[in-house]
Amino acid sequence: MKILVAGGAGYIGSVLVPMLVEHGYEVDVIDLLWFGNNLPRTVNVVRKELFRCTREDLAPYEQVVFMAGLSNDPMAEYSPAKNFIDNAALPAYIGFLARAAGVRRFILASSCSVYGYTVDKLYDEEAPAVSAYPYGISKLQGELGVLQLASSDFSVISLRQGTISGYSPRMRFDLIVNTMFKTAVTRKKVVVNNPSIWRPIYDIRDAATAFVRAIQADYGVSGVFNVTSENYTVGQVADLVKGEIEKRMGLKIAIELKNIQDFRNYKVAVRKARTCLGFTPIHSIADIIDDLCDHHEAYGDFEQDRYYNIRVFKKLDSGVFDKDVLA
Repeated sequence: MKILVAGGAGYIGSVLVPMLVEHGYEVDVIDLLWFGNNLPRTVNVVRKELFRCTREDLAPYEQVVFMAGLSNDPMAEYSPAKNFIDNAALPAYIGFLARAAGVRRFILASSCSVYGYTVDKLYDEEAPAVSAYPYGISKLQGELGVLQLASSDFSVISLRQGTISGYSPRMRFDLIVNTMFKTAVTRKKVVVNNPSIWRPIYDIRDAATAFVRAIQADYGVSGVFNVTSENYTVGQVADLVKGEIEKRMGLKIAIELKNIQDFRNYKVAVRKARTCLGFTPIHSIADIIDDLCDHHEAYGDFEQDRYYNIRVFKKLDSGVFDKDVLA
């Protein structure tokens, strides 16, 4: 099977694409390479703006995986206009082209951020999506745009992902567990803005596996699916990170509580993904920390701009390119 991964050179794609190759798929990537190219040299990578794609560009593929767009709240809030273009309009456009080109399935990387702020409820896919902030709104709009394209000949799967963390060749330290790992290693403490807030924490290896399960699902399957590894409060995450770092690295880690209000609070059920896609998460926060520790020597300076999406985005927006940003 030939698969196109749009935006496949990013944080998740740099784990997913090699996994797809290992599974025997023929994979091409289209990406603007804002964060460089850390994919295997054998993968065909085209540096191209996705809005410039045509139906003919998508015709060779049986499935399209869409991972492009702005990836978090800071980027969305820095440029709401580009956020709505790239997260809402762009997936609908590529989905439209894919269906017209005869592609059989379109898989969208969405987000549990669409749920916004919830209290004391485990949300499934039928729960209301009430985010009032640019990122969550745009991800929901992108979903709606592609889901209305679904038909008996065109399967559409939207994966609402939890808060991803873990090691990737295109590394990030602006994600909850990764950030706590960084501060624990560099400052001997973990900073917690609000310990009572819930997050669905998602190991990047589970995330890549969810896309594989979606690709392998029967073509009669379409719809929205929550995918995450497990739900935790931020306070729980901090305690687990502290304990694992102390065990693995022999450091004494303090916890700093700030009690800052957060506009995101949600925990999600993944029963539908288990039942319909065969998705079974297997990784814990301890596994994430172990993976980060195993690659510790690869990071160098934790404050390199390339590890933080918003820093790279601002430099690209201003036209200032640090020689290390796209390394």
